[in-house]
Amino acid sequence: MGSINVNYHKLVLGTWKELILSVPTPQVITKVLEVGNRTVTTHFILLGFPTHPGFQMLLFFLFLATYLLTLLENFLIILAIRSDGQLHKPMYFFLSNLSFLEMWYVTVIGPKMLVDFLSHDKTISFNGCMTQLYFFVTFVCTEYILLAVMAFDRYVAICYPLRYPVIMTNQLCSTLAAGCWFCGLMTAMIKMLFIARLHYCDTPRINHYFCDISPLLNVSCEDSSHAELVDFFLALMVIAVPLCVVVASYATILTTILRIPSAQGRQKAFSTCASHLTVVILFYSTTLFTYARPKLMYAHNSNKVVSVLYTVIVPLFNPIIYCLRNREVKAALKKTILCKGSGPREDGAVIN
Repeated sequence: MGSINVNYHKLVLGTWKELILSVPTPQVITKVLEVGNRTVTTHFILLGFPTHPGFQMLLFFLFLATYLLTLLENFLIILAIRSDGQLHKPMYFFLSNLSFLEMWYVTVIGPKMLVDFLSHDKTISFNGCMTQLYFFVTFVCTEYILLAVMAFDRYVAICYPLRYPVIMTNQLCSTLAAGCWFCGLMTAMIKMLFIARLHYCDTPRINHYFCDISPLLNVSCEDSSHAELVDFFLALMVIAVPLCVVVASYATILTTILRIPSAQGRQKAFSTCASHLTVVILFYSTTLFTYARPKLMYAHNSNKVVSVLYTVIVPLFNPIIYCLRNREVKAALKKTILCKGSGPREDGAVIN
C-alpha cells in the first residue's frame, strides 16, 4: 500500500511538472486542473474591444472619464440628499438607493475593462469571473425591482396625495428598499448555482468585455439548456413582474392626471414622474431583449454595443435625467458643492 501511494504521488507530481513545463507564457495560457477525464478551466480570456492599440487608448480615456463622472454624479446626489433635510422624503430615499446601486453597478465592470484596454493579458480567473457575474446580476435585478418600487411611490403620491405620508412611512420605505436588495441577491445566487457548475473546455475566449450570462452559456462545452431555462425563468420574473407594476402604476397615474381640470395642474403632476419614466424606458429597453433570451442574443455581435448602453451610458445619464430638472435637488446640489447649510424650503417648487 505504501509503495502504491508513493508511486501515485510521483505520478501526480510528474503530471503537474509536465503541465507546468508545457506552458509557453503564463500570461496567455489556460491553467487547468485534471479531474478524472475532464479539465476544469480556471481562467477565461475576455476579448473586449479588439481594435488598433491607438484606438484602445482612446477608448480607455473615454471610458475612464465616463466611469469617474458617473461615480461623481451619484456621489453628489447621495451627499445632497443626506445633507439637506428638505430631501428626506420617500422619493429621494429611493433615489439615493438608486445612486448607491449604480456606483457599484459600474464599479463591478469598469476597472477590469479599463485595465484590459492597457494590457495584453486579458485573462480573468474563474473565481473572478463568477464574482463579477454574481454582483453584476445582483445589481441589475435590484435595479429592476427598485425602479418598480419608485413607480409605486409616484403612484401613491399622485393618486392618494392626502394619504401619502401615512402610506409611505419610513418603515415601509426601508422594508421596500431592503426587499429590493434581498431579491437581487437571491436571484443572482440561484443563477450562479447553475452557471458556475457548467463545464468549460480549456480557456474559453469570451467575446465580451465582462463576464455576463450569455457569453458563459455559449462557451460551455456541455448542454446548458437547464441553466438557460432557469436563467430565462428568473429573468422573466425579475423583468416581467416589476414591468407590470410600472405599467399598472403609470396607467393609473395617467388616468388620474387626465381628471385634473386645469392644464397647469396636469403638467405639474405629470412632470413629477416624467424623469423616472424616462429612466425606466432607457433601462428596460436596453436590457429586456438581452436577458429575455440570453443565448440567442449573444449570437449577434451587437450584444457588446447594447451592453455598453446599459452598463456605461444609462448609468451616466440617469442622474442627469432624474435630477437636473428637479428644483429641490438642484438647490441641494448647489448647497452641497458650495458647502452651504440647508435653507428655507420653497413650498410647491418641485419641478421646473
